Amino acid sequence: TNHFSTTTTATTNDASSSKNENIFSKITFIGTGKMSQAMLSPLISQNLQTPSSITAYDVSDAALSKVETLYPGVQTATSIPEAIHNSNLIVYGVKPQNVEMVHSEIRRAKLESQGNNNEDDENEGGCVVRDDAILLSVVAGIPISNYLLGTSLTRIARSMPNTPAQIGAGITVWSCTPTTIDAHDRKRINTVLNSFGKTVFVEDENFIDMSTSISGSGPAYVFLLMEAMVDAGVHMGFSRETATTLVHHTLLGSTKFAMETGEHPAVLRNSVTSPAGTTASAIYELENGKFRTVIKDAIWACYRRS
Repeated sequence: TNHFSTTTTATTNDASSSKNENIFSKITFIGTGKMSQAMLSPLISQNLQTPSSITAYDVSDAALSKVETLYPGVQTATSIPEAIHNSNLIVYGVKPQNVEMVHSEIRRAKLESQGNNNEDDENEGGCVVRDDAILLSVVAGIPISNYLLGTSLTRIARSMPNTPAQIGAGITVWSCTPTTIDAHDRKRINTVLNSFGKTVFVEDENFIDMSTSISGSGPAYVFLLMEAMVDAGVHMGFSRETATTLVHHTLLGSTKFAMETGEHPAVLRNSVTSPAGTTASAIYELENGKFRTVIKDAIWACYRRS
């Protein structure tokens, strides 16, 4: 059985609502950090969601002011219950250590909502937590079971985007509660996540922890390699600007070449490596320094930590 499904950035909004062409009637972002903004920005710029149908909450007033400036029309809230009122997609964009606090606020809001017989009554700060609300997490390391127990919501999606999502070039691995989120809602969630890159859906949540060690933390490994190559170039005599340009385009071009040819990396490496040549000398040193082993050990260490 294939446990994975892969999609790329959507060009049309097939999953949008016929009434107002929004994917969801209301999306709430709890936390407005880099990853929340990486999602919020393309939703608006790609006309997937109107600004007025998006609400943001953050403990920092300065962060909310920044959102209001960057994304005119986006609503802001002064509390979590106010933010999630009548929202059918709630995005967790907080740090892992703040998740339990958000859980308690959602539980409180849900209790208030259940005690309100009239769903349209917002008097005295009343809030409605919708029964069909989906919680979408972009928080690293927190399993779906934690959200089910902590919020008492039943429709949970967990995702692991990575840093390049901030420029629309991310790769996001995600999963969801299988019995409460149907194919239609999966498509809507996928459209949201597709807005900032490529997505891979996995049925088994364990693959999200695995992906954390490859795609989630992977950019840091690449940046470290980039840094080492640039420093070597400067040591040899290039200006830092020139060395950086050479390294950036070497990594970018090599990745594009590998993707477009579809060849195994070993085949591509051999095509660059002539017998007894300069590249062969460099590869010898990398292999002698256990380059492969260090990379694999780093990925396993990250996985164990996740």
